[in-house]
Amino acid sequence: MTRREEVYKYEQMEKRRSIFNSLFHFARKLPVFYLCPKINKAECEDNEVAYIAKLSKSISDELKKNYEYFNSFDLIVNYYDNGQIELTKILTSVFTSLFSNVEMRKVEPVDYKLFQVADLICTLELVADKVERNSMTKSERDFFGSEKEFVKNIYKYIKKKKL
Repeated sequence: MTRREEVYKYEQMEKRRSIFNSLFHFARKLPVFYLCPKINKAECEDNEVAYIAKLSKSISDELKKNYEYFNSFDLIVNYYDNGQIELTKILTSVFTSLFSNVEMRKVEPVDYKLFQVADLICTLELVADKVERNSMTKSERDFFGSEKEFVKNIYKYIKKKKL
């Protein structure tokens, strides 16, 4: 909705902001927490194996830092839409090698609000990275306002949910 994805292609800015605000405020009230492993893809030199290895290690390291938290659950359910096959394989491999109580479930994003919340969080983390590099796009500025407004009005609330 912030980048005029196919579903929101013909929606006016006011309508897209309304949808965003509804999902954002829903996410703020949920008792959910998140991790956001990050890598610099440019450091992988267009090498898919290096990219997969670096991303796997980053996800694994973040999960290990929070091992007790994740291991406290009877079941860890990982919902994924198989949008990026490599990422599906990485998540399956990393989660099942670290935890014995993992179940992988394929979903259709429109059917799961929590999946939509996860997508929202990923989008906000991506924009936050762009804010740090002073590289927000024009469409992101049009949607969120300035970098300062984004951090003050949006990101600071989601960031509180980081593990």
